[in-house]
Amino acid sequence: MNSSKAFAPALVQWQRSHGRHDLPWQNTQDPYRVWLSEIMLQQTQVSTVLDYYTRFLERFPTVQVLAAAHQDDVLALWSGLGYYSRARNLHKCAQQVVSDWAGVFPTTAAQLQTLPGIGPSTAAAIAAFCFQERVAILDGNVKRVLSRVLGYGQDLAVSANEKVLWAHAQDMLPSRAADMPTYTQAVMDLGATLCLPRSAQCDACPVSTHCAAHAQAQPLAYPVKTKRLVRRSEVWWLLWAEDAKGRLWLEQRPQRGVWAGLFSLPVFSSEKELLEAWPGGRVQAYLPAWVHVLTHKDLHLHPVQLQVHVGQAPSDWQGQWLTRSQALALGLPAPIRKLLEGV
Repeated sequence: MNSSKAFAPALVQWQRSHGRHDLPWQNTQDPYRVWLSEIMLQQTQVSTVLDYYTRFLERFPTVQVLAAAHQDDVLALWSGLGYYSRARNLHKCAQQVVSDWAGVFPTTAAQLQTLPGIGPSTAAAIAAFCFQERVAILDGNVKRVLSRVLGYGQDLAVSANEKVLWAHAQDMLPSRAADMPTYTQAVMDLGATLCLPRSAQCDACPVSTHCAAHAQAQPLAYPVKTKRLVRRSEVWWLLWAEDAKGRLWLEQRPQRGVWAGLFSLPVFSSEKELLEAWPGGRVQAYLPAWVHVLTHKDLHLHPVQLQVHVGQAPSDWQGQWLTRSQALALGLPAPIRKLLEGV
């Protein structure tokens, strides 16, 4: 049997005996739950997602409930999970499913890709899990697995090369549509548990006999991706204005950029700008600075506590006074939440 043809049956058999079966979004064909898990799992570990997924479903049990919610409530529940554009697109997607599809998710990957925040791989996962469509996913784990199995050494930073790998992924799907949910979970599980970025547990791998990288004794040589992320660094001064009643002044961030749509302490580019921004404020403390790491940049955060008069705020500022508990109930960036909880 051709190794590419043997790949899918071997993975399906392995998943049934050794794959993961206890995650809360498994063993369901409800596209709402599968979609929610797929969005949450983008660039986020399973262990982190588990609690968020459960809380989210308790608050928004259906796509209709999510669509009817206010974006601030969605962001509040997402707070701390990061990559907040996912939450904004999640909300937009729910609204579009309700308005354009009568509250029923479309059933093909091509249709799913027309919805906000759903890319080709996420669309394929939903279609495969829920509707047994024979369509291949290609997230980071799957790229690693397939490039090693095939010995595919082309640079995946080049989009044309990634498209070729995707075509190979499509060719390697199981012939039976009924096997698609199990196969899709299997290739995800293999990349998450055995075929890891910095180690490859080839002795336990169900497809090692079909793997070119294993035959070459160099699994870590794949995948090849030359493009490196160019990191930047920014210094942000955070103004913690507190009045005599213990209330904090928070502003909602713009809908584009870092922390878009979330509530935050006012941000300034320098200490001088911060101190000049609130006339009459008295510095209480310079809190310890720290670095918050984002995907593309490092934020050097410098919080300054300012004591101000009750109800006072610069006349042209857009924001609101909130108690600590009111503030913590909003959608806050993780470092702002950590700051408010820890002081």
